[in-house]
Parts: sequence; C-alpha cells; structure tokens
Amino acid sequence: MWIKPAIVVLLVLLLISLGSGFFFLMKDQGRTRRTLHSLGIRVTLAAALVALIAYGFYSGQLRSKAPWDAALEGSHAAQQDAGSKEK
Repeated sequence: MWIKPAIVVLLVLLLISLGSGFFFLMKDQGRTRRTLHSLGIRVTLAAALVALIAYGFYSGQLRSKAPWDAALEGSHAAQQDAGSKEK
C-alpha cells in the first residue's frame, strides 16, 4: 500500500529537480556545475521511479485497469480452466 504514495513523492521530487535545473541554467548561464548536478539527481530519481513501478507490478501491488487487459485476463483464466479440466 506504500507504493502509490511513494510514486507520487518521486514524481513531485522529479518536478522539483526539473525546476531547479531550469533555474540554475538560467541564473548561472553555464558557469557552474549546478545544472549538471540537478540532471544527475533527476536521472537517479527517474531510475528509482521506474524500479518502484516495476516492483509494484512484479509484487502485484500495482495493476493495470485498462479494458483490454481485463479481456486478456479473462481469456487467460478461461484457458487455465480448460487446461485444468483436461487433466
């Protein structure tokens, strides 16, 4: 249950890092390395976000609610039922 709030927190942190990178780019005009550090933080946060989402799907805590996924799950369940009846 902690995955969804963690995803929101990471997204907010990504937006803050994006804004700070833009601010540093405009203020420093490329004279300092603060923009580069902001980019590194943003890449790290993005990697953590992707890993967290992958873990959520792997553990079953996150699911897709798209209509075409429900149809696929229904046909997959029907195939499993048919396979278990044959045995």
